[in-house]
Amino acid sequence: MAVFERKPRSSVPEKPVMFEKILIANRGEIALRIQRACREMGIKTVAVHSEADAEAKYVKLADESVCIGPAPSSHSYLHVPAIISAAEVTDAQAIHPGYGFLSENADFSERCEKSGFVFIGPRAETIRLMGDKVSAKAAMNKAGVPCVPGVEGSLPDDPAEIIKIARHIGYPVIIKAAGGGGGRGMRVVHTEAALLNAVTMTKTEAQAAFNNPMVYMEKFLENPRHIEIQVLADQHGNAVYLGERDCSMQRRHQKVIEEAPAPGVDRKLIAKIGERCAEACRKIGYRGAGTFEFLYENGEFYFIEMNTRVQVEHPVTELITGVDIVQQQIRVAAGEKLPFRQKDLEFRGHAVECRINAEHPYTFVPSPGRITTWHVPGGPGIRVDSHVYANYFIPPHYDSMIGKLIAYGDTRDQAIARMRTALSEMAVEGIQTNIPLHQELMSDAAFVRGGTSIHYLEHKLAERTKGK
Repeated sequence: MAVFERKPRSSVPEKPVMFEKILIANRGEIALRIQRACREMGIKTVAVHSEADAEAKYVKLADESVCIGPAPSSHSYLHVPAIISAAEVTDAQAIHPGYGFLSENADFSERCEKSGFVFIGPRAETIRLMGDKVSAKAAMNKAGVPCVPGVEGSLPDDPAEIIKIARHIGYPVIIKAAGGGGGRGMRVVHTEAALLNAVTMTKTEAQAAFNNPMVYMEKFLENPRHIEIQVLADQHGNAVYLGERDCSMQRRHQKVIEEAPAPGVDRKLIAKIGERCAEACRKIGYRGAGTFEFLYENGEFYFIEMNTRVQVEHPVTELITGVDIVQQQIRVAAGEKLPFRQKDLEFRGHAVECRINAEHPYTFVPSPGRITTWHVPGGPGIRVDSHVYANYFIPPHYDSMIGKLIAYGDTRDQAIARMRTALSEMAVEGIQTNIPLHQELMSDAAFVRGGTSIHYLEHKLAERTKGK
């Protein structure tokens, strides 16, 4: 592919001018979501795709498309030179990374800017700061955001010091990789006898997985919920929080169901923690959309990490606020100011999202293949974000998520009732999906009450297996 010479330019024009063309450096439902936001704004789009995704809906709907390599993501969606070259030959002005792949890769952000393209996300230095869990925690402590009790900085090499730190924190503790994420690079330790071996193993895994052997230690919260705060910030020092999401229904640290707002959490506490997150954005010079993730237990919030990108579960926040988060990402990247202040935002109703995956509903074995029937539900308060269609072939090379089903209602009970109806109407044939699991959970007494911990689903699945 030819590479044209371009003069590096400032990441944001002196006077905000909206982009005319954006390259979407991602695939699947988020590629289509970004494309729809762009079309509504009158912005042309470039879809990059692997050979396996040539027939994808977003590829066909894009103004231009470029094949950037074979199916393996290492040769396509993670191949930076191919993506930059695609932006060059199509004369795109900005690159939206979506989520996953290169979205939190500081080197990619830097490469985009040096090549003359605006990276629709935070600056490289911000991604690096928040991508390292040790430096992120230090920054949050400085900004007044509450963190999980633990050691400041990475663990020392001295075994005696490690034992002393663990005794001070109190067992159980959790050892985490500084460069980790997505549930990888962590190990829970319940006794002193198991501590040093756990630290050694986590360091080895961290080096292999993240090319960073640094690990740190925190108090292990035994029955917390996972609650996150959505933020938006511009380059002019303005930052707001868009409420919270409860993402506690998880399996192996992977979210299955998300909802907004979080049931049973005091609104004054949300406002307090939300404003601290917004203030942290101002202090670190954050730009774009981001999410502060917390563990919540006994009425207290504990920061665990920040995701410097759009989240899979952003639709539930969009529904309760009326804010188009993807469009705001684009506007902020173009140098515009946020069009609202915190006092302008209203939170109304309740939204629930089910991730629809091509997998067995209980063993979670992936189920790639051709979809022979694809019928999605409708009706009041129902939204479906998906790139698939009847006769679409799901490639085996990528994540199993094929769409998101979102239900909105005036109350949580109404949102759940609408989700039950929507799930009963949704028909997918030719592959297996996790729809039966979602149907079971929408009628689960503990979920309906609200406030389940991050361990609830795994315990429920274990009991199910035991009962067979």
